[in-house]
Amino acid sequence: MEPAIDLSKEYGVVLEGGGAKGAYQIGVWKAFLEYGVRIKGVSGVSVGALNGALICMGDLKKAEKIWENITYSQVMDVDDELMEALVQKDLKGLELWEAARRGIEIIKNRGFDVTPLQNLVAEEIEEEKIRKSPIEFYLGAVDMAKLKGVELKASELPEGTLKDYLLASAYFPAFRIEKILGKKYLDGGVVNNVPVDMLINHGYKDIIVIRIFGIGREKRVKIPEDVTVMEIAPKIDLGNMLEFNAKKSCKNIKAGYYDGLRFLCGLAGEYYYIDSRREEAWYLQRLIQVCSLYPDKVLEEYHIEGMEQGLFLRTLVEKIFPQMAARFHLNKDFTYKQLYLLWLERLAKLLHISRFQVYTEEELLAEAKKKILKNEMSETSQGIKNMVY
Repeated sequence: MEPAIDLSKEYGVVLEGGGAKGAYQIGVWKAFLEYGVRIKGVSGVSVGALNGALICMGDLKKAEKIWENITYSQVMDVDDELMEALVQKDLKGLELWEAARRGIEIIKNRGFDVTPLQNLVAEEIEEEKIRKSPIEFYLGAVDMAKLKGVELKASELPEGTLKDYLLASAYFPAFRIEKILGKKYLDGGVVNNVPVDMLINHGYKDIIVIRIFGIGREKRVKIPEDVTVMEIAPKIDLGNMLEFNAKKSCKNIKAGYYDGLRFLCGLAGEYYYIDSRREEAWYLQRLIQVCSLYPDKVLEEYHIEGMEQGLFLRTLVEKIFPQMAARFHLNKDFTYKQLYLLWLERLAKLLHISRFQVYTEEELLAEAKKKILKNEMSETSQGIKNMVY
């Protein structure tokens, strides 16, 4: 697929904080590497800072391995089964006395013990690689004594302290806060969870923000006229910020990868990833073909009676398609491309066709036809055959 962005440019990448949702950012980075996106600098807070360190290290395999095998107990000193039950609110069979005891213990200790996270950072983060990286790295934290956000540039930190400051940036309020280099710090997302300003202040003109919608303050930033800020954001729920579950992380990496492809290649689709390069007239013709399969059903559905013979096409364009668009919550100035793709996606979703694949319109429709033919005797399939809205 041809890229839709200028790959000759160097980009700054902003990594939002959001705990366990951060796996999504690694998937986007994977897509960037495949297409040769040139990253000049990274700014991040919380998990965004930790992922930023991995990006500067340039080791995708290590990043994927960490996230694809993540557990609650690798981040916090907790029981994995207990945490999974609490996060999923599946309390059947859960020993409530044990849950209560651990909860009281956490409160007494002023938060989750994150010694496992400290060990993970110590084992996996390679400070020398980050310092030698051609990618500039900025991270944010909150100085608790001054109740003020601090911006840190990795290359300017005293040697041997980068891992400490990464932990400082990631001290989510639910975690037990410990002194780092004589000071107490809090998660940078508390004051600036989407640190676009860090890159703008250092002269970056082309910026890509990878959103994961974590909890934190989104600082209002005035974007200069000569700065372009683009955004990649999930359309699915990435889960709980504390859901450090390998299965969920794998799904979020995949979502990030395909959303990265959507951004890089200009893919269409709200839910699916569609390589769509047809002219508007092609989509109009497809809509007409779909509706012409069951004209009586279409007219009945849209309460159209007494249509003169030979005026079906005109009725479609003037009355039915605008009503279809309204049902899809499209604006009055909708395009036939929008209308056809939304219809096609709704059909594919109803048939439970896998979304994590790049399709052309013909390929997605062919998959739908296969599903229908495979189950053509079922009542569900008969209903799908007649679905035109």
